[in-house]
Amino acid sequence: MNGVERPVGIVTGASGGIGRWIALGLARAGYQVELVCRDPARGAAAVAWIGQQVPSAETNLRLVDLRSLRAVQALGRDLAAAHPRIGLLINNAGLFTAERQVTAEGREAVLAVNHLAPFILSDALEASLRAGAPSRIVNIGSSTSDRATIDPADLELTQAWGMVRAYAGAKLALMMASFARAERLRGSGIVVNVVHPGLVATGLIRERGPIGLAWRLLAAFARTAEQGAATPLQVALSPDWATVSGAYAKDGARARPNRRALDPALVAEVEQATRALLAETLGRDDAA
Repeated sequence: MNGVERPVGIVTGASGGIGRWIALGLARAGYQVELVCRDPARGAAAVAWIGQQVPSAETNLRLVDLRSLRAVQALGRDLAAAHPRIGLLINNAGLFTAERQVTAEGREAVLAVNHLAPFILSDALEASLRAGAPSRIVNIGSSTSDRATIDPADLELTQAWGMVRAYAGAKLALMMASFARAERLRGSGIVVNVVHPGLVATGLIRERGPIGLAWRLLAAFARTAEQGAATPLQVALSPDWATVSGAYAKDGARARPNRRALDPALVAEVEQATRALLAETLGRDDAA
């Protein structure tokens, strides 16, 4: 960029779906893009694809499985060390499973990927985001959270787990944490918002059998990944969103979130429960 330092943008789940189009949009906007991916081949393909579209792009591939919270913690530290100033963090990666899964660290997998991993990464990069202000955190939510319920005493749904309930609850927890962070960071130069990208035909649901068939049929009426990336990119890049914080966006406009996300007492309980799970997994000092 003619000697001008590029702002740094980080995108999780950037190897496919809307994440790949978001990463492309950031490259087109002149960002140095860190693509956080799990699969080496798909990640490398995404980097090459962006390079074809934007020959001047500066990209870097970071490989991590977001189900491992320790790996996420290490990633956050590495990114913070590499980039003292960060302009944008987009927590896009998501996980939907048909059966309850527990990670090697003992955490329920859907909550780990959709809520705990973004929480850790946002914490780890906060100093760099402050130094890079004005900066933004954009968390990709879901309309399934709109009517979700949540029990701070059982975020991992050890009782009555269901695939939609788990996904919706994790996205509601993500929203609550986003709003709490937005309030805490008010005046810091960092804005934090949640975006529902719409029903998008992506690889989020990869189950076989009736669930996979139903998703493939539904996907025929869904947005493309490129279309789904439009509102996240708008919230990430538009001057209109530069000072908006603690908002929920759908179709390029602010939307009313689940009323539970606006309950300060419940939000505080969810945040406390989240930090307790992280302390149990990572240790008290690392989760603080």
